[in-house]
Order: sequence, then C-alpha cells, then structure tokens
Amino acid sequence: MTRGSRAGSARPAPPGPPDETLLLGAVSRDRYLAAGDELPGGGALNVAWHLRQLGRPFRLVTRLGDRDAGAALRLLDRNGIPYLPGSIVAPGRSAAIDIVIEPDRQPFMDHFVEGVWASFRLTPDEEALLAGAGHLHAVLVEGAIAELERLAAAGRLRGIEVAADFLGFRHYTVERFARTMAGVDVGFVGWPGDPDDPAVAGLRSVAFELGRLVIVTMGARSVRVFDGRGAPREREIPVRALPVEGTTLGCGDAFIAYCLDELWRSGDVVAAVERGKAGGALATRWSRPLPDSVYVAVSADTTHP
Repeated sequence: MTRGSRAGSARPAPPGPPDETLLLGAVSRDRYLAAGDELPGGGALNVAWHLRQLGRPFRLVTRLGDRDAGAALRLLDRNGIPYLPGSIVAPGRSAAIDIVIEPDRQPFMDHFVEGVWASFRLTPDEEALLAGAGHLHAVLVEGAIAELERLAAAGRLRGIEVAADFLGFRHYTVERFARTMAGVDVGFVGWPGDPDDPAVAGLRSVAFELGRLVIVTMGARSVRVFDGRGAPREREIPVRALPVEGTTLGCGDAFIAYCLDELWRSGDVVAAVERGKAGGALATRWSRPLPDSVYVAVSADTTHP
C-alpha cells in the first residue's frame, strides 16, 4: 500500500536519501516528579535515537516551543539526531508530561500538555521532505493524529510506507482506530489491559477489514500480530520475562525502532517482532528511556540557546 505528496518552498530543505524515514511526533519535557528532574523525551525522540544507533537514514519532524527549546536542541545536536532547523521551533511552550516510576519499575505517565502541538501542521519544507521519503513513522499525540489524517485524506501519503504508534490506546476507541488506520500500513498498540478485552478483537477486525498489519504488544505476556495483508493471519509470539535492571520506560519505543528497521529491510514480520523484543529488552537496563549518557549537559531550561 502506498501514499505521497509534492510541495516546496522558496528555500527547500535538502532532500534526504531515497529510503529516508521521517519520524513525526512530539519531543516533550518529561517531568520526573519523584526526582524533580525535567529532561527532553517523547516517543519520537526515543525512536530517533535508536534508529541512529541502527544506522537507518532518518529525519525527525517535530515542534519545540521557543520558551523552552534549549535542552531538547542540545540533546539532538549532541547525539547527532537530524532535524529541520528552520521549522523545529515555534512560539509557545513544548509539550510536557508527568512521569512517576512505580515500585515495580513500571512508569505511570499522566497530565500530558500539548503545548505547540495543539496547532501542529507540516511546513512546505516538511511536506517536500515527505514527498521524497520512503517511510513515515508517527507517534500519535493529538496534533500528530490530526495531521496524519489530513495528509492521508489529501492523498499526500501515496508512495510512503506509513507506521504509527497508538501508544497505550488511552485516547482511542476501535472506531477511531479504524479512521486513523485508513491512512496507515503498520499500527503498533501497547495494550495495557486484559488480552481478552473486546477491544483487542476490534483491533483484529480493523486489521483484517482494511488489509493492514497491526502489532499489539502486551508487556511480558506476548506480542499479538494481526496481519490483514493478503490472506488474514493472526500470530501470538511469546515473550520471555526479564529482570528489569532500570525501568520499562522506553521499552515500547525501542521495540518499535528495532521492529520497523527489520520489517522495512526484510519484510519478515516474525523476524521483525523478534528484533523488536531484543530492542525492548535492551531498554530495561536504563533508568530513563535512553542511556544516561544521552542526557549529559542537556538539563532543562526556559530559553532558546
């Protein structure tokens, strides 16, 4: 399934390599309430860091608020994460979320504030990059959902393999999932509840009816794959529970990065899930979503550098 766009501007962004991946999503201010720390975070940032380690060509498309962009920009630059300097900063504040690490080392995340993502829309330069990209992965905060659906409705995703992270499904219903998946090829859901919940059957139905691939991670229980491409097929892939040295914060993002890298390279769904599991296991070693070294010298501030 393919989708695409053609756009430009007076000063276009340099084109990327033919197989470039665009990552679309919020880079947030992660507020660790117990420790009193505030660090750059967000699923798009975490996936970007992993793809950098994997050597996959990509570009991060995001928005930061000009009132607090400094820490995130320093992290991106220090870790070699490519982005568009001309459009990354917008008036206002960046997205933010509160994080509490529970005694079982699982994160509880709440009070998400959209900030500049409340009015997010691609610039002409970003749409030009989209037109030449091979892949797009979107982390679905509200601003990204609206923009992804706009692009799909306008036919601007033709020619691109589109993946999307539906996070923990907290703000979704099966009906809304179906609307978004109409413009997506590969959907990821981090399912937190009962594997026998009727909503999981609904995810399967959407995948089969639309002819899409939906990968549902269920923590240490299993990964369920609903593959509606061709003859519909369902798989349940076991997961071996591992001791958590750090936290499980960022495991889902690592899973997705490794899974997509393999899936877009080989097309082998089972191999992709196995690589995703290896990536997710790697992230259990860290107390933050990424290694501590990623955050050196990037403490939060309120000014643009």
